[in-house]
Amino acid sequence: MIKKIIILASVSSLLILGACKKNEEANSEQHSAISNPAEIGIPDMEKRVIPKDGKYPVMTFAAKDHDFGTIEADSKVNYSFTFKNTGQADLIISRAVGSCGCTIPEYPKDPIKAGESGKIDVSFNSANKHGNQQKSVTIYTNTKDGVESLYITASIKE
Repeated sequence: MIKKIIILASVSSLLILGACKKNEEANSEQHSAISNPAEIGIPDMEKRVIPKDGKYPVMTFAAKDHDFGTIEADSKVNYSFTFKNTGQADLIISRAVGSCGCTIPEYPKDPIKAGESGKIDVSFNSANKHGNQQKSVTIYTNTKDGVESLYITASIKE
């Protein structure tokens, strides 16, 4: 248990310290920061319930990446990622987390039935950011994998 706490604290510290770096190298690492959150003891992943009937929801996104292009420094931009539950069970999103305090996701709190659609609204604040930026949003769900990821990019004009 103590080992899990130490690993979780270490990974959390690394993610917090590295999430808002502005160089390309740091940005490319965000795509692979956590390949399986259950392995490092993220609580939502430990509480996952496997359906007895084997039917899972499936989040099918129109796109998982969005490029804002060139934006002004100190501006706020928004984008809505749309998805459809193409699975066979109700989709439940337990939480969504941005890789940085500058990236804020809003997600549906009610279950999304099979065949229905929803959206994840993502707001990006470019204050104190420079150059090319890449941020991610991690979505914790009751899908088979349990985690979905979305990505935004922007080039901040000086």
